[in-house]
Order: sequence, then C-alpha cells, then structure tokens
Amino acid sequence: MCELFAMSSRYPTTVGFSLETLARRGGLDGPHKDGWGVAYFEGHDVFLLRESSPAAESGLVRFMEKNGPPSDLVLSHIRQATQGELALRNTQPFQRELGGRAHVFAHNGNMPGIKDKCRLESHRFTPVGDTDSEFAFCCLLERLAKLWDRATGQPPPVESRLETVAKFAAWLRPLGPFNFVYSDGDTLFVHAHCRTQNDGEVRPPGLHLLVHSCDEQAVDLTESGVMLAPVAQQLALVASVPLTDEPWEPIGEGEVIALRQGLVWARTPASPATVI
Repeated sequence: MCELFAMSSRYPTTVGFSLETLARRGGLDGPHKDGWGVAYFEGHDVFLLRESSPAAESGLVRFMEKNGPPSDLVLSHIRQATQGELALRNTQPFQRELGGRAHVFAHNGNMPGIKDKCRLESHRFTPVGDTDSEFAFCCLLERLAKLWDRATGQPPPVESRLETVAKFAAWLRPLGPFNFVYSDGDTLFVHAHCRTQNDGEVRPPGLHLLVHSCDEQAVDLTESGVMLAPVAQQLALVASVPLTDEPWEPIGEGEVIALRQGLVWARTPASPATVI
C-alpha cells in the first residue's frame, strides 16, 4: 500500500522531505517506487509537485528537502500502484478547484468496484487518470459542492464538512482499505481505516496522529527524513506509521478528524455504512 503524511500547524513551517526514508519508516522498504507527490498550501492556493518515478531517484526530491516552502498545511503521498498504470495522471496527491479554493486529496488503500458503487452525477469533477483514489476524490467533491455552492465568501461550517466527509467515508469503507487525507486549505480532514501491517495482515490502525502544544518545542523528525523548524508552536502530524519514538495515537478505525492550525478541531467515530 501507499504511505501518507500530512501536517497542520498554527504558523507556516518549513518541512524537508526525504520521501524514500519516509516510506522505509513505514515498514515496507521495497514497493514504494511508483511515484510521489507533495502539496504545500498557501492561503486558497497550493504548490503541488508530483513525479511518477521513484522518489529515491528524484533530483527534485533532494532539492525540496532543502528548499521546500513554508506552509501551515502539507499533504504528501508515496505510491505503491494497485490501480492505474505508472503515469503522472495517476500520481497523488490530486487537486481540484471548488469554491474558489484548491482542494487536495491523497488515499492509501484499494477499492475495487468503486465505479459501480459510486457514480458521478455530473461532469463538474472528472478523473484525469485511472485510479480508484481520484475517482473517490471526484465523488467526494460532488457531495461537498452542495455545501460550498451555498457558502458566501467563507468556507462552510467545519461541522457540516466533517459530517459530509464522515458519511462518504463510511459508505465506501466496505469496498476496501480507505485511509485518506483531504484539505480545502482551511481544514485538514483525516480518515483512518485499515492497512497492510508489517506481518502482511490487513487491519487497523490505518493512520497515526501526533499533536504538540504551542508550549512545546517542534518535533525533531530528522532521522525520519522530515525536518521541522525548531520553533515552539501548535503542530499536528498524521502518518501511516509513527515517524518517531514518541507516543503517536493510533486513529480509530472509521474515525474522521478535522485539524485546524495544529489543533484537533473536531472528530467523529465510525459512522454506520449507509447510502448517501
């Protein structure tokens, strides 16, 4: 399976990525050779970089480790392909516009049969590639559009967006592992399900969470390939597996968390599977 990483912070922070090291810390050293991507939010827009080649062979990755822009919202993905050929169009994270903002999504898992379960009602959001992940993103945006189209200059309430994301995640979970990180530039939404663990068994947890309060020094993830500027501030990190020896919280199966400015803004337990 793929590996996910996301960060929410109170103040923009410089994050240096060694994506190959990040995948190795996930406990699956070999398979993550099918592409990588990272998205840095800046207000309503996002700076998105993707390559369909291995991160370990990328000069761009090495450049970004030292020159990545500061951001208060970062999403990253390392691909192990399950659906779709090795091509840029199938490389995550994916980006779309909604409500005058960039929206970014990255998924870890495999959901065969998603196109039978979830049908796009319009051509407003159309996949460019062939993955279940991008198709799920377009389906999610169709549902969120009902909230954003009614918004007047400000994002819809976090609670309304969280409810929509949680219901959508509960609906698709029966298809297969469905861990994802999604952001509209205002809030980071995280859904944890299950993933292939080191022993080869597919089970929870699918994601882990680490939160540091503003009176603590920022986490030193140098050995994990992630470097955060040593500034005391509010910080929340999400990863497929813990990146340090600190006590990361396993996110409950089916739980959805809304993160804003490095804080857990709201969270919801698993919702019963239902048609939406």
